[in-house]
Amino acid sequence: MNTILRKSILGIAGLTVAGGLAAGPLNHDDTSTPTTRDAAVTTTQAAAKLDSATLIPHGVQGNQSHIDLDDEQTANVKAIIAATKKAGMDERAAVVSIATALQESKLENLGHLGDRNDHDSQGLFQQRPSSGWGTVEQITDPEYSTTAFLKGLKQVDGWQDMPL
Repeated sequence: MNTILRKSILGIAGLTVAGGLAAGPLNHDDTSTPTTRDAAVTTTQAAAKLDSATLIPHGVQGNQSHIDLDDEQTANVKAIIAATKKAGMDERAAVVSIATALQESKLENLGHLGDRNDHDSQGLFQQRPSSGWGTVEQITDPEYSTTAFLKGLKQVDGWQDMPL
């Protein structure tokens, strides 16, 4: 996948990309296959609709960095966005979900890592079957694990207004 389309996907998710904030709505048409130019235009138009105060109400807390996403990571971002939309939650919820999965697994759907495993943590959000998040099969399913994460997020009073 080319860099502009990759940045567009991150923009749609509301993450900081290449040092600047590019934000996009969750109602992006995921069924179409945009060209590179269309993706760039869509991201620019979407950024004009949502501002950083909505997506990151406490501002950015440090130096910005850039990562290149591979096809698996990009697919996982799309799955998180789709599950967030299906759950009826907003762009801020998608930002929190993607940022959490980025921190926990680098957006990689991790299975059991043997000696390198943190207890029995697995999947995008490093959820643990022993802590009641679901079976290994469930928590390594991006839609299920995102839905479980969002269910937990909803139980945190004031999550919408907390710093990322």
